[in-house]
Amino acid sequence: MAAAVTVKEIEYGPWGHCVEVSNGIVDVVATLDFGPRLIRFGFTGGDNLFLEDTERKVVSSGERFAPVGGGSWHIYGGHRLWSGPEAEPRTTYPDNEPVAWEALADGIVLTPPQEQWTQLQKQMEVRLDAATSTVTVVHRITNAGPWAVTFAPWALSVMAPGGKAIVPQVQRETGLLANRIISVWSYARMNDPRIAWGERFITLQQDRTMPPFKIGTNNEEGWAAYHNGGNLFVKRYEHRQEGTYPDNGVSFETYTNELFLELETLGELKPVAPGETVKHTETWELYKADSLPYADETELSRVLREITGR
Repeated sequence: MAAAVTVKEIEYGPWGHCVEVSNGIVDVVATLDFGPRLIRFGFTGGDNLFLEDTERKVVSSGERFAPVGGGSWHIYGGHRLWSGPEAEPRTTYPDNEPVAWEALADGIVLTPPQEQWTQLQKQMEVRLDAATSTVTVVHRITNAGPWAVTFAPWALSVMAPGGKAIVPQVQRETGLLANRIISVWSYARMNDPRIAWGERFITLQQDRTMPPFKIGTNNEEGWAAYHNGGNLFVKRYEHRQEGTYPDNGVSFETYTNELFLELETLGELKPVAPGETVKHTETWELYKADSLPYADETELSRVLREITGR
């Protein structure tokens, strides 16, 4: 019997009214009472690869939210859509209202209310391949305001604690010219023991005992991975070599603290005209991988190709 994608409304833990997309191999759960957040992704019956901040530990609020009418922004967990570069309260616009949704043959479309202060309309389209673990997430942001606004679509996956991020290094040969950009945030220490600066990969371990750390790269390979608990999560996106990106020109960023690790991809930073919609697409894949040979980059590269078929 051919595999099929099912879409149904569910009640999911403390997150209330949600919608689940499943093919019996993997499932994605999206919140409908707020967000949206793609609050769960994992093998059916298996662990959630994403953090769920059920204790609401990560929150932004205070006087700086006065322009948007006060309120609080919560990370909640899961996967979210922002606009970059980061600034409060524009980026952390409180997204605590119910989300409209539409069922597709192989997924869903999620449309939160328009942000009144920023006049941005966000949307996420989620499609699941019927026979594999592949999920396509299309992120859209429309400028609903009366003048052009410059921003980049920014897709952030908040990964559960305990794993390790794998980020490919740029391999393009440029002779006497530089071939890579590495942005380092002010609170990040270059000699932090969680990070390994390899020739082929940068790896970053999430550690519950360590303070925040963040870097960004011009990830020309267009993918990054997170290995945790025998699962390997891979996200892919398009990096445009001639594109303009935030934070000194990086299209990929990774952030970690004591609670989680984020894999963040960015679209191009450019003016968006009134009524114009920008789109940023990620593809997700999930594989079983009990262990990886981190000490040998050549072997790690071979094993990753063997696991993913790429």
